[in-house]
Amino acid sequence: MTPTERAHVWQQHITDWETSGVSGSAYCKQQSLVYHQFVYWRRKLAPAEDCLKQEQAATGFTRVVSAPGAGIGGADGLTVSLPGGVSITGLRAGNIELLGAVLRQL
Repeated sequence: MTPTERAHVWQQHITDWETSGVSGSAYCKQQSLVYHQFVYWRRKLAPAEDCLKQEQAATGFTRVVSAPGAGIGGADGLTVSLPGGVSITGLRAGNIELLGAVLRQL
């Protein structure tokens, strides 16, 4: 089986699973599939935005992307926005350890 054919077969399994209403584990048992292979292909074939959402949910962290020209030593420093509307601003290379101390207190 070619890699393209294999991907097509797994995509069909994932589509069938999504409409089945059962858990991934139960679907794999019904279809005699190896669960960890199912998870691998589900992640591999998922759209990029779904992967980011899964990663954020699994770790509790979110991906940070630097804006062009921005840096920790910029004019305003770094701003960290936390859930609930809390923002920590003015972080620079000389005071970055302060962020860790503040977050440990939260």
